[in-house]
Amino acid sequence: MPKAELVPGTLILLVLRVLQSGPLHGYAIAQRIGQLSSDILQVEEGSLYPALQKMLLKGWVKAEWELSETKRRVRSYRLTAAGRKQLEAELANYDQVNRAIKSVLKLA
Repeated sequence: MPKAELVPGTLILLVLRVLQSGPLHGYAIAQRIGQLSSDILQVEEGSLYPALQKMLLKGWVKAEWELSETKRRVRSYRLTAAGRKQLEAELANYDQVNRAIKSVLKLA
């Protein structure tokens, strides 16, 4: 099955949700989203790292350097309390938009 493009505005929601389960480094975040979507969703580095930087600046995630399983230095990201609140807001917004789209598709 071909890879699907992420719907605009969903990357931050997906990253926050994945980080809710615990800290991960950037590559692991992309891999986890792929795994959970049965490899339908693919997160590109060119999108992921700017999104993570935005989340760092907004205080939704914190980052620290650590060693990976392969002994490489990686930046690990974890959700903050503000990030958990933002995740709730993102989920509510997503649900509202999803209901609206379904309504249009059903009634048009």
